[in-house]
Amino acid sequence: MDLTTIENPSFLKNKTNGELEVLSEEIRKFLIQQLSETGGHIAPNLGVVELTIALHKVFNSPKDKFLWDVGHQSYVHKILTGRAKEFTTLRQFKGLCGFPKRNESEHDVWETGHSSTSLSAAMGMAIARDIKKTGEYIIPIIGDGALTGGMALEAMNHIGHEQKDVIVILNDNEMSIAPNVGALHSILGRLRTTGKYRWAKGELEGVIKKIPGIGDKLSSTSKKLKDSLKYLVTQGMFFEEMGFTYFGPVDGHNFEDLFESLEYAKKTKGPVIVHVLTKKGKGYKPAESDDIGTWHGTGPYKVESGKLIKPDKAPPAWSKLVSDTVLKLALKDERIVAITPAMPVGSKLENFQAQLPDRIFDVGIAEQHAATVAAGLATQGMKPFLAIYSTFLQRAYDQVLHDICRQNLNVFIGIDRAGLVGADGETHQGVFDIAFLRHIPNLVLMMPKDENEGQHMVNTAIQYDDGPIALRFPRGNGIGVPMDEQLKEIPIGSWEVLREGSDAVILTFGTTIKMALDAADDLEKENISVKVVNARFIKPMDTAMLNDIFKNGKPILTIEEAVLQGGFGSAVLEFASSNNFQNVRVERIGIPDLFVEHGDVDKLLDEIHLTKDESVKKIREMVCNK
Repeated sequence: MDLTTIENPSFLKNKTNGELEVLSEEIRKFLIQQLSETGGHIAPNLGVVELTIALHKVFNSPKDKFLWDVGHQSYVHKILTGRAKEFTTLRQFKGLCGFPKRNESEHDVWETGHSSTSLSAAMGMAIARDIKKTGEYIIPIIGDGALTGGMALEAMNHIGHEQKDVIVILNDNEMSIAPNVGALHSILGRLRTTGKYRWAKGELEGVIKKIPGIGDKLSSTSKKLKDSLKYLVTQGMFFEEMGFTYFGPVDGHNFEDLFESLEYAKKTKGPVIVHVLTKKGKGYKPAESDDIGTWHGTGPYKVESGKLIKPDKAPPAWSKLVSDTVLKLALKDERIVAITPAMPVGSKLENFQAQLPDRIFDVGIAEQHAATVAAGLATQGMKPFLAIYSTFLQRAYDQVLHDICRQNLNVFIGIDRAGLVGADGETHQGVFDIAFLRHIPNLVLMMPKDENEGQHMVNTAIQYDDGPIALRFPRGNGIGVPMDEQLKEIPIGSWEVLREGSDAVILTFGTTIKMALDAADDLEKENISVKVVNARFIKPMDTAMLNDIFKNGKPILTIEEAVLQGGFGSAVLEFASSNNFQNVRVERIGIPDLFVEHGDVDKLLDEIHLTKDESVKKIREMVCNK
């Protein structure tokens, strides 16, 4: 079948199981080939092929609502809803989004990029359905990893209490990105081995009814017997205690089992859990055999060998540089402990895990918990390193403010993927952390210009004893500078002049340093001399240098790969206002007031005018019009 001819899922209704098995293999081949060229979340999608087909055959999207938790496993859904022809543009600039997107299709009813939100959204949709009496099915699909998120458990508690008609598909592949952790994972492990509990309980009731003379009477009083079976078979039956009817475990690659379970779920009143066992990466050996999350999401790769296509002799990845520097210090300082919310691979903590397994803690998809665990460690004189992506740190804002900064605890927060991240798009762009952290008292916030300064900032953070400190660093690799052998401490709040100039000043940091220096080079050809400052401490700022710059009276341009509202440039304007510098012109460029979508980072920067040419234009206007 030519998958690019699919317009909607209705063609599935009359397909036999054999025909659907053929379709499954065609979809897998399509995904393996297409993603080898564009990259993407291959393993999660290979694991849900049969499940997605079954859902679209049994239910009627878009009337019935599918909510894909996290959303990176929605590629098969996109194919079945008419978007296969766009897969050459997947995660590319102006192309198909790698996550559900409401303005992309009527079949995408909920946008997800962070985990554990689908059940709460499903509850909202179920309430609206019941008020409007529209009668559709609400079907969130959530992974076993996402179920460890506190928000998912809060939603389960509410749904179970209200007894709303919601069919939760628990896609259990035993992994999120890395192997799952925690007590809930252990409960699911026991359930995987118990067989079909729901059917076993039903068979018991049938046997009781057949007992001559007393069967009906016993059946009416057999609840205790059935409940005893429940506790015997499932050791507590966690989901039923939460108010859900449980079906499963179900083979997620067997259409007969899937259809049977989904049809039972449709007929059941109240909330239902259908526990589906799937194999992440199914159908592609390199992805199937991956047990650490390498194939969760990849760049381009060679189909035949599964070898990832990477540039030769690339500088070290930022995540690895930071985590390996922390490890280097931890080997000498027993107080240092690493914490990650389910991202040991993404944060490149494998070396730390191998060498100091008793001092690294993966807490699961629970960012709030991770932050407060770090705070608790710090109260006992430990030096916790909290490795967390910028976009996921948003989820722990209250814990950073209330538990870490308010108590002025020595927690080192490594803010990974700070700035634009490209293909993952608006749910993952790390551009908000400066604005939501800068206003919190006690916190030091810094970002290095290169990997050598980065390793010194890691050392600075570990040696810092006066409260919380955060290091922002971008996605991808360093720029390839020589690395000092000895680690140094950088004075807190100190800036660095990279280039002297007499006509204007550029204040910037991190990834936009090169942009500023290139702009200064271009302006020099026009006889405009520009001073470039590495404003590496976003908080506290180098007020002594800033005071001298403003007293000089030359125009100032701030550049940041972060949102302008509440950002670094705003901090410079606040300094000017507080110190009565009213006659110095300050211009800012950065991320405007919008969500930046997916695509190549350079193209995104060009689209939002965060470029060298825009910097040259701004400086030229200020100097010529002063």
